[in-house]
Amino acid sequence: MTTSIFIDGAEGTTGLEIRQRLAGRTEFSILALDGAARKDAAARREALNDCDIAILCLPDDAAREAVTMIANDRTRVIDASSAHRVDDGWTYGFPELVGRDVIAKARFISNPGCYPTGFLGLVAPLVRKGLIPADWPYTINAVSGYSGGGKALIKRFEDDGSDIAFRAYGYDMAHKHREEMKAHAGLVHGVIFAPAVVPAYRGMVVEVPLHLGAMQGDPTAEQLRAALADFFHGSPIVSVHDGSTVAELLLETNAEPHDGMELFVCGNEGGWHARLVARLDNLGKGASGAAVQSLNLMTGQPEETGLALSA
Repeated sequence: MTTSIFIDGAEGTTGLEIRQRLAGRTEFSILALDGAARKDAAARREALNDCDIAILCLPDDAAREAVTMIANDRTRVIDASSAHRVDDGWTYGFPELVGRDVIAKARFISNPGCYPTGFLGLVAPLVRKGLIPADWPYTINAVSGYSGGGKALIKRFEDDGSDIAFRAYGYDMAHKHREEMKAHAGLVHGVIFAPAVVPAYRGMVVEVPLHLGAMQGDPTAEQLRAALADFFHGSPIVSVHDGSTVAELLLETNAEPHDGMELFVCGNEGGWHARLVARLDNLGKGASGAAVQSLNLMTGQPEETGLALSA
């Protein structure tokens, strides 16, 4: 028996990448709306209520509207927008943090944001273990490929004559990812978030600098690395590396899709400073790959099925 999947917003960047990951998988049947039907409310409502699992690849308001169209207690939802990431009644779709069994049983799952995925992978386990404080004023420096900005930003970077080499933004300190990061890391204070975009289609680096010497308990970079390695032990998707041998981390302009996430802990010789770094594909573990990972768990499949994880 196959599981029916309706991707609402299947022609957007995230939707297209999800469809690529599901191509050829016989355990799923895809309900597709073509042409004008994609924007027809009645057709969407019918598909949302006919499917076993709906994956919403929509703007926030449209995602909220889609949920209200579901008039049964059977259809399960993975929302790839940011509409429900801190809402009661929704399970945060980060299996490594919330538990794979929790994802498997959930009805409503909110897919994490790409930047929060990197930040939470680095910080949330260490806060839980008490190695770094929940009340620290954390800063995130991050850079992403331009595909994360949707069609408008993709067009801006890819238009003939574009001379954008680096785009920094979020200077109003009100980026919507901040609430998500604070809530799911269990922090007391909001973070200072400094995002930027470079002329690469996909990929991102998320960095959290730490002044370990100013923290109680005098944590060391090696303790942090060991704790992360223990937390993610056995994961087919998240890998932890010793940053002492890292000279540089690169993003490639034409990188292939990748659904894994690499974590690095770099520390100075005296142990006073550390740089926690995550490298991932903003369209992979940061979006479509994460949605498929949750879908796999919801349907009893190995979590890595269909994901691009080879180096």
